Amino acid sequence: MHKLNFSIVINAPKAKVWSTMLDDTTYRVWTEAFTAGSHYVGDWSKGSKILFLGPDPNTGKMGGMVSRIKENRLHEYISIEHLGMVSDGKEDTTSEAVKAWAGVHENYTFKERDNKTEVLVDIDSSGGEFEEMFKDMWPKALQKLKELVEK
Repeated sequence: MHKLNFSIVINAPKAKVWSTMLDDTTYRVWTEAFTAGSHYVGDWSKGSKILFLGPDPNTGKMGGMVSRIKENRLHEYISIEHLGMVSDGKEDTTSEAVKAWAGVHENYTFKERDNKTEVLVDIDSSGGEFEEMFKDMWPKALQKLKELVEK
């Protein structure tokens, strides 16, 4: 397991970047870079369960990730622990396929300097097809976030 790292500097205070990144309406816009229709069900408070969902491009059925907010320090840092998958509307946190990667983290750090915010995204990765997909999609998603915040 190793980490993938992505970052972007946004011309806005970190409170504005934070709320744009995590609020339901704007979350749906910047995460279209991953899958059109991406959204979450749940909330961002520490310890809470959150589902990251979107239509499967192959089947059109709802799928995604079962996760938990491991840490939430307002306007500073958020850590998401991925626990399983959602497929056809059913949660899977116990299959052998899920156990092979369950517990991976996706972390967001917000650093403000001179009224600009650097967003750092660190993701646990085991390589393979998802790694290449993330390397393509995350820069696009962060650029969209920047555009939303700076409008």
